[in-house]
Amino acid sequence: MALYAIGDLHLAQSVNKPMDVFGPGWSNHAQRLEAAFSQLGEGDVTVLCGDISWGIDFSESLADFQFIDRLPGKKIIVKGNHDYWWNTAAKMRRFFQENGLESLEILHNNAYFYEDWALCGTRGWFYEEEASGHNEKVLNREVGRLEASLRAAGGRPILAFLHYPPLYTGYRCPEVVSKLEEYRVQRCFYGHLHGPTHKRAVEGTVGNVAYSLVSADYLGFTPKKILD
Repeated sequence: MALYAIGDLHLAQSVNKPMDVFGPGWSNHAQRLEAAFSQLGEGDVTVLCGDISWGIDFSESLADFQFIDRLPGKKIIVKGNHDYWWNTAAKMRRFFQENGLESLEILHNNAYFYEDWALCGTRGWFYEEEASGHNEKVLNREVGRLEASLRAAGGRPILAFLHYPPLYTGYRCPEVVSKLEEYRVQRCFYGHLHGPTHKRAVEGTVGNVAYSLVSADYLGFTPKKILD
C-alpha cells in the first residue's frame, strides 16, 4: 500500500477539449496516465489535486470519472478552478454512488486518514482569482474551507493538498500559507502550473512546510509517491 498525488488530469472523454493544443507534451496524455496508474495496486491511495474533468456538469464528466474509477486504488479528489462539474458534497457523493464509482472520494471541508497521517486540502487561492474580479469574500471562504479540513485532522500530522500553489516565484498567498504553518502542515502538494510556469514553482521547504508541484505534465503523467 502506498500514497500518491497528481493534479490536473484535464480529462475530456465526452467533450472536445484536446490538451495537445497546449503542446506535444500533452499528446495521448490519457493513455499515458492509464499506463502509469497500471503500476499501482488496489490498496494504494491517490490524491487528485484538481482540474479533473473538462465536463461542465455530471453528465459531461461521467465518462471521465468512469475512466478514473477503472484505475487501480482509491482516489481522493480536490477541487480545481476548471472543475465546473463540482457541486455540493452530498450531490457529488450521490452521483458517484448512483453510477457505481466506488473508488472515488471528495476532499471538501473534511480530512481522510492514511496510516498515522491526516490528508487535508481545498482548492486554494491564486493571484489569477484577483485578476478575474473574485473578491475577499471568496478568498475568506476558501481559507475557511482549508481550516475546516485542517481541524478535521484531529491533531495528527498533516499532509495538505491544494490545487492552486500557495507560493510561486514573485507571489505568496499569506492567508493560505499562515494556515498551513499554524496547523504545522509538514508537506503541501499543489498543481495548476503548466508548461513554462513550471520553472516558477516553489519546490522545497519554506518556513516549516515542504512544498511540491504535482501537475500531471510536470510529473510526466506519473503519480508522485509520497508514502509507502
